[in-house]
Amino acid sequence: MKTFIINRTDAIGDVVLTLPMAGILKSNFPDCKVLFFGKTYTKPVVDLSKYIDGFINYDEFSKLSSSDKVTFLKNTEADEIIHVFPRKDISFAAKNAGIKIRTGTTHRWFHWMTCNHRINFSRKNSALHEAQLNCLLLKDTIPKTDYSKAELTSFYGFHCNYALPSIYKSVITEKINVLIHPLSHGHGREWGLDNYKSLIIKLNNSGCNCIVTGSAAEQKRLQEWIKELPEGVIDLTGKLQLDEFIALINESHGIVAGGTGPLHIAAALGRNTVGFFPPIKPIHAGRWAPLGINAHTLTFNKPNCVECKGYPEKCVCIKNISVDEAAGLILRWQK
Repeated sequence: MKTFIINRTDAIGDVVLTLPMAGILKSNFPDCKVLFFGKTYTKPVVDLSKYIDGFINYDEFSKLSSSDKVTFLKNTEADEIIHVFPRKDISFAAKNAGIKIRTGTTHRWFHWMTCNHRINFSRKNSALHEAQLNCLLLKDTIPKTDYSKAELTSFYGFHCNYALPSIYKSVITEKINVLIHPLSHGHGREWGLDNYKSLIIKLNNSGCNCIVTGSAAEQKRLQEWIKELPEGVIDLTGKLQLDEFIALINESHGIVAGGTGPLHIAAALGRNTVGFFPPIKPIHAGRWAPLGINAHTLTFNKPNCVECKGYPEKCVCIKNISVDEAAGLILRWQK
């Protein structure tokens, strides 16, 4: 029996696209144990995967002394750690803890001092999807790493046991329930509130049940905009904890958003998605599209636009994506 640690201590969308690695490891080593190193707020997402056997909280780990970090990792009895997201403190602690196989990329100086398996590839210049790039780090561990995007969806192993609070259960109706998630905390290019408003009006007139979602911080930015929306649109911004939001995603028909965490969660749960992406590498759909059997993305047809590259808030490429095209995809969702 082997124990693996997957280290990905960044944002929710990145974590979702890393989790297929656990399913791949389980398919190659059925009796293995897979631990996931992540930040506190991503734990509800990591817990969705049946292939994860334990969660290591980086926020707690980071507070330990150097010697205690080494002791902590020794106690995991891990055979291999895979640094998908490089952290210098984790890398040195893993080496000093005597973890036998320590895998990272060649592009971090501290990996040359701490990793004994270094994989050479460039994320920025690759034509591969982020989830496919993650799998390249398994090159020295398993025989096959060149999975297609369609193949990777089968390795999520997502199952939602979270319950939507009873006070919010009535928001899910017999109509097509569409989650509208207009902001992204700066993690993706945004389609624009005017476009989302036009989309909501079209969907509302077509009999859809539109539910606006967002964090507590995003709620403040959206307050005045929400007042302009048609009667009957439901505002849940700032009201749900992450596990509750995941439950809402699971009970809805799907979500509309830019390249942000909830879009990836929905796709991995098999829900419908319409995601908006610019044609700019490396933030285009080819690299960051949600992966799922019902996942769809829209991109304005202007290959690798350079005019918007340094001006995310003025990105005309993403704002020119058709409202009618987005509405057409959503209205085909199954009731």
